[in-house]
Amino acid sequence: MSTAGTDTTLYDVVVLGGGVVGCAVARLLSHHDLAVAIVEAGPDLGAGTSKANTAILHTGFDATPGSLESRLVARGYGLLRAYAPSVGISVEETGALLVAWDDEQVAALPNLAAKAATNGYEHAEVVDAATAYEMEPHLGPGVTGGMSVPDEHIIDPWSTPLAFAYEAVANGVAVLLNHEVASCDVGAEITTLTTTRGNRVCTRFLVNAAGLHGDEIHRSVGLEGFTIRPRRGELIVFDKLARPLLNRTVLPVPTAKTKGVLVAPTVFGNVMLGPTADDIDDKSATASTRAGIDGLLDKGRRILPALLDEEVTAVYAGLRAATEHSDYQLSHHRDLRYVCLGGIRSTGLTSSMALAEEALTRLLDCGLGATPKQQIVAVQMTPLGEVGERPYQRGGTIVCHCERVTMNEVTSACAAAVPAVDFDGLRRRTRALAGRCQGFYCFAELCGLTGWSAAP
Repeated sequence: MSTAGTDTTLYDVVVLGGGVVGCAVARLLSHHDLAVAIVEAGPDLGAGTSKANTAILHTGFDATPGSLESRLVARGYGLLRAYAPSVGISVEETGALLVAWDDEQVAALPNLAAKAATNGYEHAEVVDAATAYEMEPHLGPGVTGGMSVPDEHIIDPWSTPLAFAYEAVANGVAVLLNHEVASCDVGAEITTLTTTRGNRVCTRFLVNAAGLHGDEIHRSVGLEGFTIRPRRGELIVFDKLARPLLNRTVLPVPTAKTKGVLVAPTVFGNVMLGPTADDIDDKSATASTRAGIDGLLDKGRRILPALLDEEVTAVYAGLRAATEHSDYQLSHHRDLRYVCLGGIRSTGLTSSMALAEEALTRLLDCGLGATPKQQIVAVQMTPLGEVGERPYQRGGTIVCHCERVTMNEVTSACAAAVPAVDFDGLRRRTRALAGRCQGFYCFAELCGLTGWSAAP
């Protein structure tokens, strides 16, 4: 793993971006006899948009029929649903309930069910208000109807990109961190990436999975077509004591702009409220706002009134790579030996493995020769979800009591294939510092274990 210096390797494929999509692409490429690298601007993988996902494993029931997103979410759902349990990524089969709050919304439900069927999802069922309350007794007053979507599930959004990355590294992929790309020079046979530090990385083929900065990379190779204007989504995480209030994810009737504010359980035992959907210009504005949090509390008070009596564990905000287009922005260019996976929004977690298949197909069309390996090294993650056995149940010294994280989990995270290098990375790998005390009790001991001293 490299963080600085000039890399003298000529790679067959460089994947720009170490989020869930980029890591999924690298994983699939690692199953072939290729020299591959992930080039990531930050100090860790999965630390951008991917770390602030709403963690829903989507069926794609509400996608636009015939769109790339519809096809890839449906395919990705099946792939990830099979892959996650095989490597220890926590998935909880909760289902979802779409809730209507007025006559106009309830009138839209049959069309949404028909839309789901057009997308290949046949299990959506319109229900009346009484049934909605039977399914979710703590819903606020005023429900006019609902639609059950039994196959919408929740998933660990942090372990997913890390599992992809660990498998990629185990099968020979290089990870180049702190490599923010300043320019791309596309030559006749080789593309040279130059970073802001002056490092150079050379590759025959390039995959743009750069998330919020995907439009900038697209322009740097001489192409136009989309502009990313971040869509900020703020969320509130409630304490685990709120979990009995909810049986499944409660979804609003979606609009053309957003899926709206949902209330969802998490695989970690919490309840999440959000996200907002504010189009902004700053690609680094991940701070929560007073207006955003107040707006969420107002909506939460209507959806699940008792939730507002529970303690808040954390608030956070994520930025989605929204563009002026309603669909994913995928393209490939043979003369540039370049594949673009742009405009991937909140459904990117679900569609990530299908996007990897799409990237490989497009790379082959660009002229990449890729021979499958005879043997592939598998990986196994430590499940972080509350459903299933956790390491502390087998013994060991607990260092984070809120999330029941053991000392061995912390030391293993710091020695992983892509190791945690800061407390944010440790939180995503172990859940340490993510509990109700937010590190108040465990921070000092974690500093001693890791040798780090920055505030959590």
